[in-house]
Order: sequence, then structure tokens, then C-alpha cells
Amino acid sequence: MVLIGAIAATGVADDVSNDYAEDALKRALATFAVARTLNGVISVAQGTEIALEPGGVGVMLTPGQILDPINDLVERFSSVMLVAASSLGLQIVLLEILSWWVLTVALIASLVVALLVMWSPELRNNRVIAVIPKIALVLTVIRFALPVIIICTNFVFQTFLETRHDAASSELSASATQIEQISADIETDDPRTDSEAANADEGAFELPTWDEVRESASRLYSSTTDWIRSNGVSERIAGLQESASEATSHIIDLIVIFVLQTIIFPVVFLWLFVEAIKALAARSLNVVRKSD
Repeated sequence: MVLIGAIAATGVADDVSNDYAEDALKRALATFAVARTLNGVISVAQGTEIALEPGGVGVMLTPGQILDPINDLVERFSSVMLVAASSLGLQIVLLEILSWWVLTVALIASLVVALLVMWSPELRNNRVIAVIPKIALVLTVIRFALPVIIICTNFVFQTFLETRHDAASSELSASATQIEQISADIETDDPRTDSEAANADEGAFELPTWDEVRESASRLYSSTTDWIRSNGVSERIAGLQESASEATSHIIDLIVIFVLQTIIFPVVFLWLFVEAIKALAARSLNVVRKSD
């Protein structure tokens, strides 16, 4: 009880847990920014178009549409990161509220009275005063539950998850850069010749003859296949698929990490903290009762 009162009065647990919570919030916001950047890059890449107009016959290819499945995953990932960042921000606000000096004074006063009750049979027989140790127990849980949760969660993160988080976040940024570069390369490569591009922009539309249609179709197929082979479009599309696959793996890793950090671990450590306080209180009361 003396130790609990000293920690509450000095605020050392509050300072340490607040630093840890702010660091976690910065990580969550940085990851959220990466997710939004990746979402924007994929949206732009999905709109990448390749115009083929040999002989005046136009065909539009959109290789970026292969990124549509991962775009849905990125949007959900952004929602998860928004919730995680909000949770960490809420923890910081609650820390400020729970470290209020009035709550600290009430806790210390209840601990002093609880000590007197434990060592005084006369006070234990007073029903009103005998309730104060229970109040001290509740105030201890309220005052220290959140700092304990944050400190323990940060310890687990630094020990087991930090390296994995840094690697996944870095690789996700690299994947976004790769997707942006590949889509830009595909879009800037124009398979049309200058004369074809000029013909595509000039004059009114004229109905072609059947021979012209067949010739245009043949030129379209030949031009398309030759351009795809010469410009390595197949390799670039494969590169888009590979980057999307790698990004998916890193997104899943980050979702797991932040769900553990903001949901699973806090619940587990809260349960452990409450059970530990209850066990210590029960043991202390048993010792006092035996001394009677």
C-alpha cells in the first residue's frame, strides 16, 4: 500500500506510460499515412490506360485493374489503422484524466485508512470504515489499470513485434513506390506512331470499308502484340501482381500487430492486473484475520 501510494504521488507510472502511448500513436498514424498513400497509388494505377489506335481503330487496355482486389484490402486496412490510432489517442486522454490530483489524493487517503483498518480491530468492527479498504482497492484499479496495460503492452511490442512492424511498414512503402513506378512506366509508353497519333486527333469520322476494317483489325492485332512484347508490358503487369502480393502480406502483418497492441493485449493485461490486485488484497486480509 505504501508503494502504491508513492507511485501515485510521484506520477512516475503516468509519465512512462504516457511516453509509450505517444510513441505508439505516432507509429499508428505513420502506418495510417502509408495505408492512405498506398490506397491513392493503387487508385491512380487502376486508372492507367494504354491507347492502341493502329489504322484508326481504337482499343483501350487497363492493366491496373488487376489491383482491384488489393485496393479493397487497403481500404479495410485504413479503417483498422484509423480505429487503432483512435484507441491510442483515447488512451492518452484517459491517462490525463486518471492522473488528476483529486483522484490521487483520494487514493492515498483511502490507502492510509485501509492500513489503519487492517491493524486496528476496533476500526474493522465499524461497518462504515470497514468499507474503505474496498474503496481503496477500486481506486487502485482505476488509477493504475491503464498505465499497467500500456507499459506491459509496450514491453511485449518492443520484445516481439517491433522488428516485424518496422520491416512490414518499410516494405509496404516500397511496394507503394514500385506500383506507382510500374503504372507510370506503362502509361508513358505510347505504342502509337506519330502519324497514327496525329490521325487519331484530326478530322471527322468516316465509315471504313470492309477491306479497311479487316486491314485495321490485322494491324491492330499485330501492333498490339508487337508493342506488348517490345515494351515488356507482360513483365510489368507481372511486376504489378508481385508488388500487390507482397503488399497484401505486409498489410496482414500490420493488421495483426495493431489488433494485438490495441485490443488483445490490453484486455489480457487488464484481466491479469485485476486478478493480481484481488489476490494481493485477499492475502492481506487473510493475514490480518489470522493475527486476530
